[in-house]
Amino acid sequence: MSHGFDAATAPPEARADEPRLPGLLGTLDRAMRLLNRVILGIGGLCLVAACLVLTHSVVVRYLLKEPTEWQDEMAVFLIIGATFLSAAGVQAKRGHVAIEALTGLLSPAANRVRLLLADVVSLVFCLFFAWKSWSLDHEAWTDGQVSQSTWGPPLWIPYTLMAAGMSLLCLQFALQIAEGLAYGPRAAGWAKPKIGLGADLNQTIAPEGPDPMGRTVTAKGQR
Repeated sequence: MSHGFDAATAPPEARADEPRLPGLLGTLDRAMRLLNRVILGIGGLCLVAACLVLTHSVVVRYLLKEPTEWQDEMAVFLIIGATFLSAAGVQAKRGHVAIEALTGLLSPAANRVRLLLADVVSLVFCLFFAWKSWSLDHEAWTDGQVSQSTWGPPLWIPYTLMAAGMSLLCLQFALQIAEGLAYGPRAAGWAKPKIGLGADLNQTIAPEGPDPMGRTVTAKGQR
């Protein structure tokens, strides 16, 4: 199993910003990576802001003995935005939790099918999640729903963040599925050095050698 997202521990090749694919897919890939980079930066700022808001809440509540109304929900909204909007950026780096126990047991052809099926199943689930989120967002907007706290912010705010984040994740999955069908799993981000903990593990247990999933596209889109 590999998981974690820590750019500080990522090897240099994992942070390379060269287009992996030629043609239209390469253009879409570069556009998504640019968008993901911006969103990841904004997500980091949201997490910092959430920490500051919670710190303010603690100081006001326990030191100044004043009630707090908006701090907790504001922090939750910021964390929701950072989590859901950055999901596509993490997926682009294959940074979500992944169980790789079968990788070394299956043949290259079987691995290609397994990786493609994993992305397709994930896309189907995310499409349902996005559709449900947009439905809740529409209901909250049309009905004027607000939270039950004393602050009472509109509920369309978190639902919009969730729906937009899951929609971007669906786009990322669809792009990587197209890349995998056209050029093989490596072009879709598989078999690349993992981010965070997985980066160190891959360097230890996966030395240079034949591609375990067969010959796939290189960084310049060549087989």
